[in-house]
Amino acid sequence: MAVLQLEDGTTYSDICAIASKLAILNIEVDRLLTKKNPAVQEILIQDILSVTEKQQILSAFNSKFEQLKRTSGCQWCDLKVLHPGSPQIYPLMTQSDRTHTHADAEVLHVLAGECVFGFVYPNGSQVQLMLQAEEYIKVPSNTEHWFYLTPLLYLKAVQYYTTAQGWVPQYTNRKLKIRN
Repeated sequence: MAVLQLEDGTTYSDICAIASKLAILNIEVDRLLTKKNPAVQEILIQDILSVTEKQQILSAFNSKFEQLKRTSGCQWCDLKVLHPGSPQIYPLMTQSDRTHTHADAEVLHVLAGECVFGFVYPNGSQVQLMLQAEEYIKVPSNTEHWFYLTPLLYLKAVQYYTTAQGWVPQYTNRKLKIRN
């Protein structure tokens, strides 16, 4: 269940209330209930996935990819598989947990595990949004934000891209006021 925390400590867990609070930034957030495919569910509980297993998962979510191609110009997608033993987890944690923007929208569909996005409102106040399985977020281009994993250090998510260059972080070096 998504949880939005405001700088003053107020929290929201209703997805409609969260979407309303993030609308000022044009951020889309929603639940994407998925068909419970037993084969996919079995793969999602594993830490390490083969290329074939990753492809199975991406195929299971291909309809969302096709929709994003039409509506958002996404050109490809990738499955992020992060766990404590994952070699890319620590570089990700040091790159993404600082305030930054991207030239392209950041689109993420969480399949398993959890993560946190933080955002800066136009008035400078900050909020954090924890996302869990079956939740989706689309952060518009040039939106100041940060990202990190919860202490579980576990996430499986489909990321959608429009260009490779568009995902390069442009750091803003704003001091974080909120972080759990």
